[in-house]
Amino acid sequence: MSGKGQPKTAFVFAGGGSLGAIQVGMLHSLAKHGVAADMACGSSVGAVNAAYYAGDPTIEGIRKLEAIWRGLRRQDVFPISLGALFGFLWRRDFLVTSDGLRRLIDTHLPYRNLEEAKIPLFVVATDIISAETVVLSKGPACDAILASAAIPAAFAPVQMETLFLADGAISSNTPVRVAVANGAERLIILPTGYACARQTPPAGAVANALHALTLLIARQLITELTHLEPHIDYYVLPPLCPLDCSPYDFSRTGELIERAIAGTDEWIDGGGLTLPRTHAQLGLHKHKHKH
Repeated sequence: MSGKGQPKTAFVFAGGGSLGAIQVGMLHSLAKHGVAADMACGSSVGAVNAAYYAGDPTIEGIRKLEAIWRGLRRQDVFPISLGALFGFLWRRDFLVTSDGLRRLIDTHLPYRNLEEAKIPLFVVATDIISAETVVLSKGPACDAILASAAIPAAFAPVQMETLFLADGAISSNTPVRVAVANGAERLIILPTGYACARQTPPAGAVANALHALTLLIARQLITELTHLEPHIDYYVLPPLCPLDCSPYDFSRTGELIERAIAGTDEWIDGGGLTLPRTHAQLGLHKHKHKH
């Protein structure tokens, strides 16, 4: 963490479904190299990782988060069944209940209210009526995280007082400006990346929606960084590339964590944290299919 007189450092977590496992590997490498944050800001699945990190910002805490991710299955997060599909078609306006994600949060998050985290935590959601960004830093942690991760059509919006809140991706997927507004002058950004090496879209409605969101995230992040004030230093950890994994596929989380640890180790050892305001690796691209 920052010492006296040092600029405040924020870890900024993007969204990206199952690709959130990449951020866990990044956290492992950062902790191993002695890099810590004074605050955490997250949106969508990034809110989940930010919340766990803020509750125990140590290598031991990160290893616990790794264990959770390595044990995740799609049904734990997206419990879609035939009954749920009929419910979507005939009775309600969302496809999946948030019960699975709520159980994960209630079981593993070591605090109940956002203000009880060990470092300040800012969870970003979207007012589904006005499309305004809503920043949550107090109150029930589980509800805030569920709101931030409520993908439209897949999950129902979460009502908090008079607001109906949904996925932070709609308004500010990588909450760069939220971190700056709360006093951060040094940003370490943990992107999830996107499936740049796929040759076809992923199968299924939710998978396609998540894939589209990851593309939106990449564009938003580049725009937000380009317009940051000159005195703000930021460092973008390298997303995995090439990547062919759907953000709806939870079968490869262990592989993503290991690749992210190795990639972030290489980036830090190569001087990545001495080169602020560099984000060329975020450019949207695809890989040609090799026959």
